[in-house]
Amino acid sequence: MGQPIDRDRFAPEEYRRFAERLEHGLEALGLLLARPGFGAGPPTVGAEVELCIVDGNAAPHPVNARVLAGTADPRLDHELNRFNLELNLPPVPLAGRPFARLGVEMDDALAAARRAAAPHRGRIAAIGILPTLTPEDLQFSAMSDVSRYRALADGLRRERRGPFQIHIHGPEPLVTETEEITYEGACTSLQVHLRVQPEEFGALYNAAQMATGPALAAAGNSPTFLGHRLWRETRVALFKQAVDARSGGGGPHPGRVSFGRRWLRGGVTDLFAAGVHGHPPLLPICSTEDPLACVTAGGTPQLSELRLHSGTVWRWNRPVYEPGDGGHLRIEMRALPAGPTSRDMAANAAFLVGLTLGLAGDPAATPARFPYAWFHGNFYRAAQSGLEARVRWPDPGGAVRQLGAAELLPELVAVARRGLEDAGVKPAEVDEQLEVIAGRIRTGQTGAVWQVRQLAALEPRHGRAAALREVVERYLALADTGQPVHTWPVG
Repeated sequence: MGQPIDRDRFAPEEYRRFAERLEHGLEALGLLLARPGFGAGPPTVGAEVELCIVDGNAAPHPVNARVLAGTADPRLDHELNRFNLELNLPPVPLAGRPFARLGVEMDDALAAARRAAAPHRGRIAAIGILPTLTPEDLQFSAMSDVSRYRALADGLRRERRGPFQIHIHGPEPLVTETEEITYEGACTSLQVHLRVQPEEFGALYNAAQMATGPALAAAGNSPTFLGHRLWRETRVALFKQAVDARSGGGGPHPGRVSFGRRWLRGGVTDLFAAGVHGHPPLLPICSTEDPLACVTAGGTPQLSELRLHSGTVWRWNRPVYEPGDGGHLRIEMRALPAGPTSRDMAANAAFLVGLTLGLAGDPAATPARFPYAWFHGNFYRAAQSGLEARVRWPDPGGAVRQLGAAELLPELVAVARRGLEDAGVKPAEVDEQLEVIAGRIRTGQTGAVWQVRQLAALEPRHGRAAALREVVERYLALADTGQPVHTWPVG
């Protein structure tokens, strides 16, 4: 989605041509993957962080264009809505102290964002969903003035042929609808990129699918939306529904935001092909490259069409093809929320990556032994209930257990520890990151739980709207201390 798009209207012939070039891209990718040595290289980990800009009243502040105009920092970029920014953090080697390095980079980039926002009376919040959002903040005018977002909105509306329906159950259910995709911009996330070897992609991808639910249970940070108390990670339900372009919200294929329906039995091309054949193009921008000729000549193709289309299919764990430096593959892990602090986000990334690596290296955790529906359900139950979710997990003999996420997580922290250490992460780094996860398990306090507890303490005295503003103010003050959320006081 970072590819330049300079218009938002397309002719029918452009869609037909784009679909043809997607098929050429799939064929070229298959040939490239068969090339000896393609994608070889040490594993790395990188991240993207989506942020909110808030004003002096803790409300969304739609000034991202002015903020970006005032800084030359290449790590900062637009996001969908005018009150959003994105941080792009460069990858680092997985061996050594990668998550501490990412945490330092996050802190530095957040400081740069704060400096750029300050002249416009803006403050920066790393939070899954900003509690003070109202429907008025999410009208068409909220969308950033960027061609690719207008084109994306037009494409989704054209495919949907009706308003997007938002139905989220929870303590205070929310039922509404919108003609705009700006509701998706209410969702801000931490996206972790793990570089993997092509021959290991399938095993690691399936392991990531297993790991995502438990990791999300320990990381929830989005308990409210439009003043309603909803899921521990409401962002999962909101994002899925806010861009569900299927007529009536259903159909033979998963929505564009999906956890998938089955284990990956083949390689990465199967995931790209599912995206191509399951979802019509939204942004039919054709390049001049002949990818098949490029591969045949020994080159590394850009595969611009395939990459652009894949950027409009938002699997919670998404395949990424990167053409630079000879080309490689990544798994983009999209389920984690932004915030609360850089230390929390580094720990979340470490736990998810470590658990993925640990499960992939465990013969007893071979996905073929277990129904995919277990882990599909775990993901959504974790989003709904966080540490209190009831999940299914195999015991060492392969039998199913049903237990609370908080009961299971200490066992999985040990699996993550093994995965990280086997990958060359220094033991002191492993201890530092996983202690944050262990602290949340001990206290029962994730970012979402802190927000709910703080709201309950404030609302009787102030009412809902004022209490939500105060929640954001206290959140910002505590986040500025850099202390992880499980240590935050409520009062």
